Amino acid sequence: MSETPIDSDAIVGHVHLKVADLQRAIQFYTAVLGFEVMQRIGDSAAFLSAGGYHHHIGLNTWESKGGDPPSRGATGLYHVAFLYPTRTALGRALRRVIDSGVRLEGASDHGVSEALYLRDPDGNGIELYCDRPRDAWPRDENGDLQMYTRPLDVESLLKA
Repeated sequence: MSETPIDSDAIVGHVHLKVADLQRAIQFYTAVLGFEVMQRIGDSAAFLSAGGYHHHIGLNTWESKGGDPPSRGATGLYHVAFLYPTRTALGRALRRVIDSGVRLEGASDHGVSEALYLRDPDGNGIELYCDRPRDAWPRDENGDLQMYTRPLDVESLLKA
């Protein structure tokens, strides 16, 4: 096994999700989260983006049309996380989620970031978050990162 770390400039380019109902999934990711449809392949797949990139999210029904969400005890995707550039942008996303009537499953302050948790119509976990500046990340006396999970001040985020 190689001990060479992954290139520090590598990023997660996109996520591709199996969904039961393509139109329902497109509606959620566009109306609730604000992504744009970049391409659609009939009624079986779609590719969505933030800001005109070819795609950040792929949705398909190739193996899952009409299917059930995975059970809570099954392996698979825990959640996909979408990083917002600022706290203000995350606050706008929160307002959009609330106005859409989608229920939050959680809202956490992790020290390094502030995060909102919800599920799409297929039960896929979604995290919407923004990072704090690196120099504000909590560290112990040895300089080691000390993330935590505390309740997020949602009202403050909405005012941002």
